[in-house]
Amino acid sequence: MVVRQETRPGAGADGEPPEFVAAVETMRAARLRPEIHCEEMPAPQRIAPFAAALSADVTVDGDEVGTGRIILLHDPQGNDAWDGEFRCVAYARAEIDVDLVTDPMLAAVGWTWLTDALEAHGAAFHMASGTVTKVATESFGGMADDSAAAQLEIRASWTPLAPAGALGTATSRAQLDVGPHVEAWGELLCTAVGLPPVPDGVAVIPSRRGQRG
Repeated sequence: MVVRQETRPGAGADGEPPEFVAAVETMRAARLRPEIHCEEMPAPQRIAPFAAALSADVTVDGDEVGTGRIILLHDPQGNDAWDGEFRCVAYARAEIDVDLVTDPMLAAVGWTWLTDALEAHGAAFHMASGTVTKVATESFGGMADDSAAAQLEIRASWTPLAPAGALGTATSRAQLDVGPHVEAWGELLCTAVGLPPVPDGVAVIPSRRGQRG
């Protein structure tokens, strides 16, 4: 995980606040489907004092059919726009059937894929916002023989919350578990590319970050 370091009073040896370090560890521990090849990536440097990020590709039968990234932002001073000290920012892009681009409900459905995944994984959140974009591409002239293509892009952000009932100590807040949020993002990627849900009772193994098949 590439983390921007910035020294603050009370921060850890490497400059990161303990609550951010703990949150990043839960982010790394997320369990993703084997179709998702996930790795750490450089995080943006100017959005928040501290940030960590993952990128992922979804591969089916050797073809890359989707891609995305998720970023965890942290501002120990809090951010009024987030209504909290942490913020998740996610992006997902999937190849879709060209015929689906004309479906007037596709964008709304795409948004519910995210919110439903967050709820299904027990990822408590609020202040969610984002966009869903449908893109169709047709080729002409010397490229007229190329097939038409279509993509769905989902950009979203939300404020993650500590699990309901989680308690902190007299000197610290309840720990934020980002794992369910990363797993929900992974489910969003798989749903967008048309993969069927994992059947109940089937274990999902941890994704091997940095290794691509």
